Amino acid sequence: MRRDSQEAILDAAEVVFAESGFHGATTRAIAEGAGTNVALIHYYFGTKDALFETVFARRAGAINAERTARLDALHARGRPSLEQVLDALLRPTVALGHDPDRGGAHYARLVAHVAQGSDARSRRLTAAAYDAIAHRFIDEIAATVPGLSRAQAVHAYLNTIAIGIALMAPTGRAQGLLAPHPAPSEPLDTVLARAVRFVAAGIRALDRPG
Repeated sequence: MRRDSQEAILDAAEVVFAESGFHGATTRAIAEGAGTNVALIHYYFGTKDALFETVFARRAGAINAERTARLDALHARGRPSLEQVLDALLRPTVALGHDPDRGGAHYARLVAHVAQGSDARSRRLTAAAYDAIAHRFIDEIAATVPGLSRAQAVHAYLNTIAIGIALMAPTGRAQGLLAPHPAPSEPLDTVLARAVRFVAAGIRALDRPG
């Protein structure tokens, strides 16, 4: 029962934080969304800051576990290609963003806000949740492109993440730009394949003169 109550609070908080931002969110609105009371939120999570951090870290942990599992599976079969590494990096986030059953759209908005934030909290949360996995993928990218410097691999990773965040939220922007002749909705594999092809070409171009 306690686990169910905590999950309900985290789910509701994710929605409220995504829609109202940290400063606009209230524990009262979160309690109403969770069907509980403010006192229980404080009992389980303490402050609003602590609740926000728990909400952010929850999905990050799941994303990184899937990324790690995909990389490990690739290495078990041999040396992965750049495209395979990029798919392992992007797929867990983009798939989550397009999965309403896991609250993906709300987390997509939340992670975009935090990842692009320059305040101390955003920098700390991003580093705590993603720095370890970032270093592993930076190493993987560098290993697949001979001649790529560490600095270039870092920028390759950051550019890939920026594209992943943009693809994570199903905003309908592409369909709007295609109007009045919108294309049919594309399956996730098609979206990812196009992104991987685009990013891989850019990364390989980084070590070329000029």
